[in-house]
Amino acid sequence: MDLIVHQSRLKDGTRRIVNITEVQGMEGDVIVMQDVFVFEQTGVVEGKIQGRLRPTGIRPKFVEKFEVMGIHLPRGLFGFA
Repeated sequence: MDLIVHQSRLKDGTRRIVNITEVQGMEGDVIVMQDVFVFEQTGVVEGKIQGRLRPTGIRPKFVEKFEVMGIHLPRGLFGFA
């Protein structure tokens, strides 16, 4: 399982995880990646950015590897039923 967790400083000075991306492999010399979760800003309250890390609805490839090992994640975790 190869994941990239991207943390960024937002305009209000807070640091948040803004993307969780799965590295899916290579196509020639190109690294193929797919966002699994992205930060969605929902507003600003008293100068602080509000939001959540939302699933993109993409089923990561590592889910299959987990299931083979007997690890079952809730299907709704990634935004699909």
